Amino acid sequence: MRLSVVVIFLFGSIITNAQFTQNIRGTVMDQVLQKPLAGATVYLTGINTSVISDSNGVFRFVNVPVGVHSLEATYVGYKNGVANNIYVITGKEQVVVINMEPSVSDEQNVFVKGINKRNRPLNEMSLVSSRAFTVEETQKYAAAVNDPARMATSFAGVLTTDDGSNLIAIRGNSPTGLQWRMEGMEIPNPNHFADQGSSGGGISILSAALLSNSDFMTGAFAAEYGNALSGVFDLKLRKGNNEKREYTLQAGVLGLNVAAEGPFKKGGKSSYLINYRYSTLSLLDKLGVNVGEGTSDFQDLSYNIYLPTKKAGTFTLFGFGGKSLSEQEAEKDSSKWEGEDDRYGSGFRSNTYFTGATHQINLGSKTMLRSTAGWSKAGTEVVANYEEDNGQQLMVYEENNYTSKITASSTVNHRFNNRNMLRAGMIVSFLDFDYYQKERANPNAPVTTTLDASGNTQTIQAFAQWQGRPTEKLTLNAGLHYLTLLLNNSTAIEPRASIRYNISRTANLSFGYGMHSQMQSMGIYFGQQPGLPAQQLPNKNLDFTQSQHYVLSYSQQLSANLRLKTELYYQNLSNIPVGNSDTSTFATVNMMEGFVTDELVNKGKGKNYGLEISLERYLSNNLYFMFNNSLYQSKYTTLDGIERNTRFNGRFASNLVAGKDFVSKDGRRTIGLNIKMIYAGGFRITPVNLEASKDQGYTIYYDKQAYQDQLPGYFRTDLRFSIAWNRKHATTTLSLDLQNATNRQNIYGYFYDATKQAMVTGYQTGIIPVLNYKIEF
Repeated sequence: MRLSVVVIFLFGSIITNAQFTQNIRGTVMDQVLQKPLAGATVYLTGINTSVISDSNGVFRFVNVPVGVHSLEATYVGYKNGVANNIYVITGKEQVVVINMEPSVSDEQNVFVKGINKRNRPLNEMSLVSSRAFTVEETQKYAAAVNDPARMATSFAGVLTTDDGSNLIAIRGNSPTGLQWRMEGMEIPNPNHFADQGSSGGGISILSAALLSNSDFMTGAFAAEYGNALSGVFDLKLRKGNNEKREYTLQAGVLGLNVAAEGPFKKGGKSSYLINYRYSTLSLLDKLGVNVGEGTSDFQDLSYNIYLPTKKAGTFTLFGFGGKSLSEQEAEKDSSKWEGEDDRYGSGFRSNTYFTGATHQINLGSKTMLRSTAGWSKAGTEVVANYEEDNGQQLMVYEENNYTSKITASSTVNHRFNNRNMLRAGMIVSFLDFDYYQKERANPNAPVTTTLDASGNTQTIQAFAQWQGRPTEKLTLNAGLHYLTLLLNNSTAIEPRASIRYNISRTANLSFGYGMHSQMQSMGIYFGQQPGLPAQQLPNKNLDFTQSQHYVLSYSQQLSANLRLKTELYYQNLSNIPVGNSDTSTFATVNMMEGFVTDELVNKGKGKNYGLEISLERYLSNNLYFMFNNSLYQSKYTTLDGIERNTRFNGRFASNLVAGKDFVSKDGRRTIGLNIKMIYAGGFRITPVNLEASKDQGYTIYYDKQAYQDQLPGYFRTDLRFSIAWNRKHATTTLSLDLQNATNRQNIYGYFYDATKQAMVTGYQTGIIPVLNYKIEF
């Protein structure tokens, strides 16, 4: 009986006769000053209709047929503004913002039509190595599973470091060079199961229900971005519907989701948007269902509250929190030991919290002031034990690390005229930390305390950047970024500059330069050498790692929906912390997380250079594809003067992302087929010294041959199947993502197994089916 009810509920739309329309509404805004534009004409392209924005810049289209639509806005003295690929469904009203850029034409009574702006970054100061991405991309791309980091592996120069996590290497750089930002503030690593000092984890804490169109950058960042070397996720949040309450329910392998949004009161302008998720694996475990070795548990909450006022500006309150737990018991029966892994038990707990507030106000007709404040706390608790032959458990690792931070910033945008604008700001952060770690280098070694520190420090950042547009064809940016760490008074002043020339209405050429600095992971500053007093911290005075980025970019619009883009880049790295010995091959550019106890010095250097070619067809007629190719090199040098490959020097990568929707004539049903294919050179590994490993009983490497060997080529195919049904007041979607659909056994590395007394091969994850059901109403 219950099964019949469920089947009727899921497929009731098939026998329901309903009107398949929904509303599109939104606001037309000045891109720089973020003030509404009254009297703009907004066209619903493809349908012969238009409306005029009211005194608050608000526009509305009612009873729009379900499907994919685009909007185009015109306003005197401004270039045309567009909002593409608006997915109209019956279950949720579409609320969009159309940002418009002033024209530099002397004739203020004309409309200026710009070239195609799809995927152009939201930040107008970003001219190279950056693009906007939409929430639909995180939901539509195969195996992206609503995760921005996994989605980004579809872009040129971006590779995953491990199928079991969403860590990404950008242009041969370490994943630690990536920075996460939200609403203009740097945020802690927003991922579950995240190790200390990393930029990724097992799965994103962030909900796609909250994200709006955002920017992703891979080099030569604008002057406002500091403390990052390889990439920046600049995430923006969506405002909740301020006219009616809407809900989303999801159930799938990755969790149960509940999202709600709506106005605080009828007729008001304020709104709330909140999402909660609890892991399905935990529910199965609590019901006694065997889900494999160990247990994994995660839950998260994220929210965005929008509070506009009549005269005091606009306030927002937003944030997220995530808790994750993983436990695995060691096998106590020695007769069942097949390898060393069976003898290890572990417990891993990570907690991440962030809450922030913004205030935005226009000061006159040419100036906008935006202020932010935020608090965060993130940490991990880890314990690992080893089952000995005598049945005793040996502690091999213990960790308890927490960092909390308070950040305040203020940014001003001032437009002198339509040709010149200035953006400047200051960021101050107060960090408190409490780190403790102890470990055995191997089961035969004594316990040593490798990290024991608590205290506080501060960072100060400031920036200023000018943009000039002498003509419609030429855009110039110039700026400076200042960064200092008061822990050891490390300081950097970084020049940034970029230029874009529109060769024609369909082609442009750009060049960008930037010096970028990044402080070390806090765990590196406080790593202790065994046998030395806690007060002797060999790495506390390390300077910033620095990288100079040079990017030459060419973009050609081949047709209305087809673009070819090529970027040539060179990154010169300096001040890399390396081992303080000419026999050491260690360098932080090969790290993915963690801390260091060896003494380091800022005398390493490196370089990353390559060519990226991308051919992208924007979604049109329910079809899209993106084909990227990257050729690159990533090298580093330590005190011995030998240039080596970095861990991430795979040398080449090609990926294809494509999808097609099949829509019924009445718009009731949409079937989606999406594919993602990656073929890339394997990452680098250090060969294992088998004889020494047998003698010592654990893996020992030929350190002088660091990253000399290369893993076999990496190949993976992901598939996504989805079917969506529109009903009268609800939309339901059933989807299946097949990660690594061909079950390719990509190799992660080689290790010595003391139990087997032989070399073993570590493999990445095989096929993973991710089933999900969603209803929006």
